[in-house]
Amino acid sequence: MEKDQVLLINKPYDWTSFDVVKYIRNALGGIKIGHAGTLDPLATGLLILCTGKMTKKISEIQDAEKEYTGTFTLGATTASYDLETEPTNLKDFSEITPDQINLAAKQFIGELQQTPPPHSAVKIGGRRAYAMARNEEVFVLKPKTIIIREFEITGIELPSVFFRVVCGKGTYIRSLANDLGEKLGCGAYLSALCRTRIGNYLLETALDPSQFSRKPTDSETLKG
Repeated sequence: MEKDQVLLINKPYDWTSFDVVKYIRNALGGIKIGHAGTLDPLATGLLILCTGKMTKKISEIQDAEKEYTGTFTLGATTASYDLETEPTNLKDFSEITPDQINLAAKQFIGELQQTPPPHSAVKIGGRRAYAMARNEEVFVLKPKTIIIREFEITGIELPSVFFRVVCGKGTYIRSLANDLGEKLGCGAYLSALCRTRIGNYLLETALDPSQFSRKPTDSETLKG
C-alpha cells in the first residue's frame, strides 16, 4: 500500500476517531497518519484518514461541507445531548405534529449562532469541556457562527424523528437536536448519527477497519 494516501474509513459504533487512527496506523506498519475531522464515539460513518505527505490535506478536508443522517428522539433531554448520558426531563410529545417539526427545522437553515454541547472537545482555559462536564464543574461555552445549508426531516415515528443535514465546518448535530427540542417545547436528544459525506468524499466508498490486514491484539484497547 502506498504511504501517501487519503483513506476513507467507515467508523464503527463506539470507536473513537483515535481508535481508528491507532488501528490503521498499526495495520500499515506505524506510518505517519492523522484524521480530518472527529466523529463522536456513538456516531458512525465517514472518517477520513491521511497518511504520509497527504496529512498536508487535513485542514482542507476539515473545512469541506459535510452531510449527516440520523435520528432525534423527542420528549427528553440529556446532559451530553446524545446517548452518552441518561435521558432526563421527560415531557409529553404526543401533541407535536409533523407540520410543527418541519416548520421548526426550517428555522435552523442558514447562518446562525450555535453553542457547542457541554460534553465536547472545546477547550476552556486549556481544559476540555467534556472533562469539566463529567466532573460536574460549572462553565460557560460561547456560541459560534455555523452554516446549515439543508435540514430535511426524512421521517417521523414519534418519539423518533429522522433527518438529513448538510452543514459547514464546526456544526454540532447534538446541539441541533437539543435546540430543535427547545424550539418544539418538548426536549430532544441525538439518538443516532451517521456521517455520509465530506466534500466530494462519500461513505459508500469507505472501507471498514476490518478490511485492513492486521487485527488488534487482546492487549489493544479499541474503545475510548
